[in-house]
Amino acid sequence: MAKKENTKKVEKTVKETKEVTKNNKEEVMKQNIIISLLVIACLLMIIILMVVIKGHEAKLKDGKEIIASIDGKDITSEELFDALKKQNGTNALINTIDDFIVNKEIEDTDAAKKYAEAQIATLKQQYESIGYDFSTVLASNGYENEDQLKTDIISDYKKNKVVEKYLSDNLTDDEINAYYDKEIHGKISSKHILIQPDTTNATTEEEKTTAEEAAKTKAQEVIQKLNDGAAWSDLVKEYSADTASVADDGLIEFEKGDVVDEFYQASITLNDNEYTKEPVKSTYGYHIILKVSEAEKPSLEDSLETIKSDLVSNMLSKDENLANKTWVDIRKKYNLEINDTKLEKVYNSIISDLK
Repeated sequence: MAKKENTKKVEKTVKETKEVTKNNKEEVMKQNIIISLLVIACLLMIIILMVVIKGHEAKLKDGKEIIASIDGKDITSEELFDALKKQNGTNALINTIDDFIVNKEIEDTDAAKKYAEAQIATLKQQYESIGYDFSTVLASNGYENEDQLKTDIISDYKKNKVVEKYLSDNLTDDEINAYYDKEIHGKISSKHILIQPDTTNATTEEEKTTAEEAAKTKAQEVIQKLNDGAAWSDLVKEYSADTASVADDGLIEFEKGDVVDEFYQASITLNDNEYTKEPVKSTYGYHIILKVSEAEKPSLEDSLETIKSDLVSNMLSKDENLANKTWVDIRKKYNLEINDTKLEKVYNSIISDLK
């Protein structure tokens, strides 16, 4: 029971899907803007070709091409471009730049495609298992089909990887060494007794609180029995709700990431053959943990990728704007210069809000 759940609950998946589409909404808008600009560019090219083929039949005004007319007004191609630039020009420009960088940084897209396909398969199964038509779910979130959602997931995956790589490459030796000394441990063997609250899906919040208090009280009673000399093996058989580990006296072996964080943190603070003097609460209930042993920690070299990944994850979780700020640095790395003063002004305003 201390092992992490391999699949998320449907409610969390539904929420996560909405968050994915919410977080990608701006990206979708950007893609639509680019498509619109491309369509307009194609139309302009067609007009130009028609002018050339038909002997320059299109009208010119002061040397500027007229692409549309109404009574009292001629619309030139320059006016159209200026209007588009004012509306969403900066976003479209930056999105185009970022896509170029992503494709330079990540040439192999197999991992991104597999990730997207797995995400969509999981979401589809979860929604359909509770009676939703997945195509309707997609439509309600602005997608015409699965391919559009897949494109967004791939794009986000690749952009996140570029950010993670940049942050990882810029970690200092001091940061890495400090994390290694404090956070890296060998494989741990611990026994535990799990006391779960007596609740169901129909349990009210008030009933849930009462059940949790009762579970905590029972866990404290188990600890007191240990203090009074009761045998661990007897208490495991009598009280533990983790039926998978009862036969082994509640024994589980794990490394960081294999169990919920509360369980891991409690285990690393214990000495061998020491048990927790207070119940350890997690999403599963209340644990009484008896540490058996801890293996020698792996070398810094063997732990390096794990350390970098953990540090980057911690940095991103602490600062919700870090990914966007990192993209500013990545563009600088590629020597971004915006020659249009209006677009540059808008861009500078955007990045100044991130500080």
